Amino acid sequence: MSRAAKIVTWNVNGLRSAYRNGLRHYIEREQPDILCLQEIRATPDQLDATMHPPAEYRAFYAPARNRSGYSGVAIFSRLEPDAVVEGIGVDRFDREGRVLRADYGSISVVSVYAPKGYSPDDARSQPEKVERLAFKLEFYRKLTRYVRTLRAGGRRVILCGDFNTAHTELDLARPRENERTSGFLPEERRAFDKLLEAGLVDVFRRFVSDGGHYTWWSQRRGARERNIGWRIDYHLVDAELVPLVTAAYLQPEVRGSDHCPAVIAIAASAFIPSM
Repeated sequence: MSRAAKIVTWNVNGLRSAYRNGLRHYIEREQPDILCLQEIRATPDQLDATMHPPAEYRAFYAPARNRSGYSGVAIFSRLEPDAVVEGIGVDRFDREGRVLRADYGSISVVSVYAPKGYSPDDARSQPEKVERLAFKLEFYRKLTRYVRTLRAGGRRVILCGDFNTAHTELDLARPRENERTSGFLPEERRAFDKLLEAGLVDVFRRFVSDGGHYTWWSQRRGARERNIGWRIDYHLVDAELVPLVTAAYLQPEVRGSDHCPAVIAIAASAFIPSM
């Protein structure tokens, strides 16, 4: 393991598709120490013999249990975790494959895939979508409580994943046009605030203060080519670990998904104190 541990998060928009589009090559080139994946949309038994990380990685999965080809998260790790825990103890979220945690000493690295919500305008014609926005906000509340519980127990938490929310106006290309769009609704952004207030830091903003940096682009109308995107994928790092983070950046040049990878480097001593 190098002096800096590299932790990558990436919504791959289908793990099988990602492998066909070069995921293994990406792992071999970038050599992340921990790779958190979201929206894997597959169970391990649905992966063929070519769909696995390089041999030095241990692969852990939390697929959706209630719907085939939907949601799901995974963690690929070059380090041997002390424990791997699926879910946050709330079945209505856990059966959708939303959270997977790997513990390394006192550090918990958590792969998170937050639900999508729906805008008020959508909900007028489809009332059932109101419930889905409420579902998303409740997920945020339960996740915030989960983080507080872990930290109160002495764990240092790194949440990695797709939170389906652009936190500030800097985090999407067209904030004014999206004020009534789910992903940038005031109540979603307040829920994100509460998550940070639980003791976490959007560490990318410690290194990059300007706009124009995104992790997701619509697949319509050449949005990616014109960089009309949203930053909805984050590393939310325990405030006590932030001084150990030496880099945070995005990889918009990496294709294979409508999202791009987000990367942080953190002192390896966080995981191996003797280093």
